[in-house]
Amino acid sequence: MNDDAEIGVRLARREELATCAETLAAAFRDYPWTRHVIPEDDYDARLAALQRLYLGYAHDQGIVAVAGEGAGAIALLRPDAAEPEAALIAQVVALHGDRLDRLDQTPSPAGAWRLETLGVHPGRQGRGIASLLLRFALDEVARRGGGSVVLDTSDARNVRLYERHGFRTTTRTDADGAPPVWRMTALVSADSPGGSSA
Repeated sequence: MNDDAEIGVRLARREELATCAETLAAAFRDYPWTRHVIPEDDYDARLAALQRLYLGYAHDQGIVAVAGEGAGAIALLRPDAAEPEAALIAQVVALHGDRLDRLDQTPSPAGAWRLETLGVHPGRQGRGIASLLLRFALDEVARRGGGSVVLDTSDARNVRLYERHGFRTTTRTDADGAPPVWRMTALVSADSPGGSSA
């Protein structure tokens, strides 16, 4: 029997964000989009630092959930999230360096929560942890009165995962020199299992 099938998912405490950031940095080390938007110089350190910054912001302005003791993590921003403070923006700008212009600035639809990141440690992938995190997060959004969630992904395997949880592709962008980006959306409902309604 797979122990991961019974792994617990819960809202992360602030003191757990560093562990979550390490997990996400490991999960995204070879992800096409992070390779595209983060300079190769000190790539691993930049990636880990960005994950810490993004998780801190999401913890204050949305939801951060953790699976087990850091096997995986997910972060979402609420629709009315406050603008990041100037100091945080300055750090993000510095970490992205000369690749800052590669970041997508497309705004989310009005009223939609935004799934910022979802990752499982490489040593724990393929065991259903991402699905547990997604179900928890969608249920939490529904519990808080949310109606929809949007996300972007640059991996076709992720598209299939999200489709199983009620997400549908709204656009696919293919730009020269950049990985493809699928923008996806799901409706959430407190009345449906997993919080999503197809």
